[in-house]
Amino acid sequence: MSRVQQLLQRWPFAFALLLALVLLVLNLLISPSFLSPQRLPATLSTLAPFVLVGFASTPAILSGGIDISVGPLATFINCFFVAILIPAGLGNWQVAAPLVLLLAAAIGAINGVLIAVLRLHPVVATTGMLFLLIGLSLTIAQNPIAAPDNWTEVFAGSVGIIPGALISIGAAALIWFGLRRTAFVSNLLATGESDISAFGSGVNTTAVRILAYSVGGLFAGIAGIALTAIVQSSQSSLATTYALLGLAAAVLGGTSLAGGRGGLLGALFGAICIYLLQQLLTASGVAPSLIQFAYGALLVVGVVLGATLLTPRLKKVRS
Repeated sequence: MSRVQQLLQRWPFAFALLLALVLLVLNLLISPSFLSPQRLPATLSTLAPFVLVGFASTPAILSGGIDISVGPLATFINCFFVAILIPAGLGNWQVAAPLVLLLAAAIGAINGVLIAVLRLHPVVATTGMLFLLIGLSLTIAQNPIAAPDNWTEVFAGSVGIIPGALISIGAAALIWFGLRRTAFVSNLLATGESDISAFGSGVNTTAVRILAYSVGGLFAGIAGIALTAIVQSSQSSLATTYALLGLAAAVLGGTSLAGGRGGLLGALFGAICIYLLQQLLTASGVAPSLIQFAYGALLVVGVVLGATLLTPRLKKVRS
């Protein structure tokens, strides 16, 4: 058992990876055409919002905080684009894409300021933002509004031989890769591990936390675009669903709620697990209410697993 714990401590995403492989096999047994080339672009486009809200949840958790508003932020961006920008004649990608991404990053930055500068508890600040975003989404699009043909459709299909979903997921991954080339990610992990030690080492922990929430907001904006690609309408009702999905994907992928441990790779595998479980339960005829229960169960499993894996390491440090 100790060797398994050591393996999972070294690669926190290993559990989610193994679980994803098991769920993939089960899906293929039920539906052999699950990964057929014809279905692959549609499959990946449905997966993309799961992955991206998992990405969006991760930076805040790594900083030692939490952001439960990324799901509602993604659905708000969806509603804002469909119900506000397109009717106003601002739906072309040259205007809409930068605008919605800047808006999403700014909302994330507001969370960061509330937490890092005004010292609000992350749960309190992001819960308030969650309700604010849900209220705004319902205000601008209480009922689903169908979108006319628009540029987001490419992310639900293919660009040549490349599935469009790989572009949206790859854009977020590329941004994170670029940040890893700077001192930001190492400072982020140090802040999450111990903000006092990081501050003593010269890290501007306030700026790091604000940037972490801003990056999470940016990823949530990309998730909103990916969501629009597959639904082609405003869907304010999905806000609470994606709020849970993002957190569950990050935690199941090995990102510790204590901060300072994890990354986007784990969130990717965690999101794949959740998506494959949803597909498996849906193909098996399970009621939608039980699917929501499964999401919650995966979140609990991720939290318990993370706490269990961290315990041996903490004991070693104390001995």
